[in-house]
Amino acid sequence: MDKLSYSVLYQDIGVRDYKEVWEIQEKIFGELIRSKLREQQINSDKENPLPGTLIFVEHPHVYTLGKNGSENNLLIDHIQLQTKDAKFFRTDRGGDITYHGPGQIVGYPIFDLEKMGVSLKEYIHGLEEAVIMTVSHFGISGSRLDGATGVWLDTGMNSKARKICAIGVRASRYVTMHGFAFNVNTDLNYFNYINPCGFTDKGVTSLEKELGERQDFEAVKLLVKNNLYKVFNLNWINK
Repeated sequence: MDKLSYSVLYQDIGVRDYKEVWEIQEKIFGELIRSKLREQQINSDKENPLPGTLIFVEHPHVYTLGKNGSENNLLIDHIQLQTKDAKFFRTDRGGDITYHGPGQIVGYPIFDLEKMGVSLKEYIHGLEEAVIMTVSHFGISGSRLDGATGVWLDTGMNSKARKICAIGVRASRYVTMHGFAFNVNTDLNYFNYINPCGFTDKGVTSLEKELGERQDFEAVKLLVKNNLYKVFNLNWINK
């Protein structure tokens, strides 16, 4: 399918609690679906349809489990969670368990894929591509791993394969929510308390670890935003 120009409201909301942002997503997601259903009922596109929304956020320490994931992949109990100053949530996204925390770019695109002219598979591929383009800016070769979403390094060497970006998405009526988590300056020790994305034989990494020094978080964020713009032919309705 040919990608169509898609208008998007960009929101960088800083550091916010996971549950609070989940509720923000749900509200926008519901509004977008209701607007779409109204358009379909009158069999006409509105002159000013609701735009998509792209939220960038950092979360305090939190573990989230996808709807088909196993809680056994959380390797510590709830008392130990408290000692790590972390929370745990079951979610309605795809994928298994992952970690969110400071130094990680979490992106929540709430998009209408039909208006974009892409399938769900193409959309996930596009999220991966934007991060692959971003890490290539730093001379890092990112790639996809068969049977797993996200962006990985050294996939050709199974013992060294490690994930730098996780992806977990929910879609209804071709409207998306949840999204991706890209490790920039992330404290990777927090991944020791889970089987990341359900894997017991794969590692996790970050830009900071790969490059040997802390990265300019805001500059990396801008790179990701610009690469999403290129991959999906977005039209920002704000700067």
